[in-house]
Amino acid sequence: MTRIYISAGEPSADAHAAAVATALRRRLPGIELEALGGPLLERAGVRVLDRMESYSVVGFVEAIAKIPAHYRLLNRIKQSFKDKRYDLVILVDYPGYHLRAAAAASAAGIPVLYYIAPQMWAWGPKRVRKLAPVNQLAVILPFEEKFFRERGVAATFVGHPLKDRPPPPARLDARRMLGVDPGRPTLGLFPGSRKQEVKRHWTMFRGAAARVAAARPDVQIIAAGTPGAEYPDPGKIKVHLGDPLLVFAAADAGICKSGTTTLEAAIADLPMVITYRVHPITSYIAFRLLNVPWVGLVNLVAGYEVAPEFLQGRASAETLADGVLPLLDAANPVTRRQREGLRLVRERLGAPGAADRVAELAAGLIR
Repeated sequence: MTRIYISAGEPSADAHAAAVATALRRRLPGIELEALGGPLLERAGVRVLDRMESYSVVGFVEAIAKIPAHYRLLNRIKQSFKDKRYDLVILVDYPGYHLRAAAAASAAGIPVLYYIAPQMWAWGPKRVRKLAPVNQLAVILPFEEKFFRERGVAATFVGHPLKDRPPPPARLDARRMLGVDPGRPTLGLFPGSRKQEVKRHWTMFRGAAARVAAARPDVQIIAAGTPGAEYPDPGKIKVHLGDPLLVFAAADAGICKSGTTTLEAAIADLPMVITYRVHPITSYIAFRLLNVPWVGLVNLVAGYEVAPEFLQGRASAETLADGVLPLLDAANPVTRRQREGLRLVRERLGAPGAADRVAELAAGLIR
């Protein structure tokens, strides 16, 4: 029986890995799948050996406390690779741990497929040599294939998995589903999907929302909430703890934390401002390592600044409010220009079917 190990160390990777697991079962009936992962992999019928919730973290400083747990996990997985002889290891995102896991799998003679590439184009091309144990890299951003191939890595652009989501409801329908006034302009707040992101961002987002409401009393405000996170003193902000896609669909403009959230907004054709805050030491390290002109993925995919970025010291309630207010007006030239850029981003993210293309690559690596 073919046995595949899938490793996904945080929530978004769990979702992408679950889609790949489902596609693998269609392509290779009877395979056995084991994993580091979470509830979505379990729901896809995968035997989860280790739960991702014990390991997920963001930031250099924030990761320090998790180092011992990661090393314990890595030692167990090394032994598992030696003992159980998986036919393939699929690693999804989460590079700090997965680059070491890739080396362990390769040392045990197991082929490695890495899905969702480490962002080495941002942090330093010299680090690409760490991908030497990877047999196949499946990348989801259009510029990544050329970058990695030029540096000797077998990379294939499979399209972005966000393109596989069902289309969102129409704006007025989404507002009705959220229980807000369909006829009023709406601002969406997207402070993050992790508790620590929400804790770091919420006061600033709440302050920006208050400034928008003071300038535009007709605007209603909805935050895409994360279960388990805290949103103190929301005032008139409606915190929606269900599907965040509804908030993207309902809003006229958004304040978005950087990362995949900006691509979700682009797919929803939602004009936005982009922001992020991390620990000051993390920021000090990051801005000295970054090799790209922007942090927002929409800007990197487009190749120019589609949406304005307000990071660290530039991130404040005032700058976010001032940046997003013009975007609430669909006729504003700033809004129109941004929507042209968002259309370009959607085109460059590829066609639906990313998980199926990853499963096809995986099948080609099984001996």
